Amino acid sequence: MLYQFYETQRALLSPFAEFASATAKLYSHPLSPFAQAPGSERMAAGFDLLHRLTKEYEKPAFGITAVKVDGIDVAVQEQVVENRPFCRLLRFKRYTDNAQMLERMRAQPIVLVVAPLSGHHSTLLRDTVRTLLQDHKVYITDWVDARMVPMEAGSFHLADYIAYVQDFIRLLGPEVNVISVCQPTVPVLAAISLMASRGETPPRTMTMMGGPIDARKSPTAVNNLAMNRNIEWFEHNVIYRVPQNFPGAGRRVYPGFMQHTGFVAMNPDRHANSHWDYFLDLVRGDDDSAEAHRQFYDEYNAVLDMDANYYLETIRTVFQDFSLVYGTWVVNGEPVRPQDIRTTALLTVEGELDDISGAGQTEAAHGLCSGIPAERREHYIVKGAGHYGIFSGRRWREMAYPEVRKFILEHQAPMKTPAVQAEPAEVAPAVSAEAPVVEAVSTVDADAAAVTQTTEPVDAPETSTEASVEEAPAAVAPAAPRRGKSRR
Repeated sequence: MLYQFYETQRALLSPFAEFASATAKLYSHPLSPFAQAPGSERMAAGFDLLHRLTKEYEKPAFGITAVKVDGIDVAVQEQVVENRPFCRLLRFKRYTDNAQMLERMRAQPIVLVVAPLSGHHSTLLRDTVRTLLQDHKVYITDWVDARMVPMEAGSFHLADYIAYVQDFIRLLGPEVNVISVCQPTVPVLAAISLMASRGETPPRTMTMMGGPIDARKSPTAVNNLAMNRNIEWFEHNVIYRVPQNFPGAGRRVYPGFMQHTGFVAMNPDRHANSHWDYFLDLVRGDDDSAEAHRQFYDEYNAVLDMDANYYLETIRTVFQDFSLVYGTWVVNGEPVRPQDIRTTALLTVEGELDDISGAGQTEAAHGLCSGIPAERREHYIVKGAGHYGIFSGRRWREMAYPEVRKFILEHQAPMKTPAVQAEPAEVAPAVSAEAPVVEAVSTVDADAAAVTQTTEPVDAPETSTEASVEEAPAAVAPAAPRRGKSRR
């Protein structure tokens, strides 16, 4: 009922939002006589702000059409490699007529970015993708708004998320490097663990950034809410059915507008001040600052619904039962055993000021992945960075990304599986491993879950384009003492 009420309210406000937009232009257009009236700047700014507060925000585009690779401009085309009911696998394919640049790009590593399914669209990682494209062949999971998925497609569970990730890894091949940001760190670790337990070839590396591997460590306000409410509370208070005006009508979801309310409620003063500053920027004619505000909130205010099954299972598994760290997680009859991962190099990244995934939560992956040699594990702390700063903005580009790029490059040579006796099934509860620390200075249907090969190979060679991955010479990380290397 709440969802239907929200949609009714949105429909009623829509004409007023358009009226506010038109009035703002009336008082700001240089050819309008109203723009010459006293106080016109404030009138235009006020109606512009009113428009932005009442309008509906659609999913924005990635908008990445070109990047610089070694100082040379390279065209980028967004392609859909795989299309599933609840997710699309996107590739950002690079094109160039420069033969030498083409050869360099062919040898660069493949990266699969697993975007969060936790409220915002994958375009939140636009800066992550744009930066990675300088040195990598980049793919990203683009999760579909659950309200746009018809009921005929079936429900979506946490196990389906894991299956999607595994299918994408298999599709891209054993040379792939997986980067998971925030929420997906847990299901990605589960996906790779299950592949390792089955004897499948796992990815070259896995980079986990700001995720709740062990939410018991340094719990944040987000963690406390999930841990202090029982699952019935969430089901009765935040789960609603999609209204009739969407393709997914009748589907049980955690609505995006409720998630957005929660996001804003975490820092209400900051958002209020930001909108006031936007008003003042418009009055002063500071177009650059006003446009920066628009770009941020166009992304921040665009949210998606999550299938209720997936959401509730994530709350229970990650924040209440701590199934991963206690070694009790079973997915479709298979136990999740991170200790079975032996050849995949592990990098964890945390922000010093992260208020969503607290200190030590992501680093806990090292204690679980005890089968990975110490010299192939590293932990990195981004000094002065909050949650978003580890994957977007200046600190990501100048501090975190150089470490991620170096780590991936150092571990491109395949590692032979060591002949090690299998460990007991029990997993010690989240004991932090002595990983190297680097601190910066500043159920869908089975048919739907099956891999569908695209009409052309994912990395088929093309004339004057980025082509198939040829195994690049890789610098193997030097052997280190058991406690691993530490750079400060």
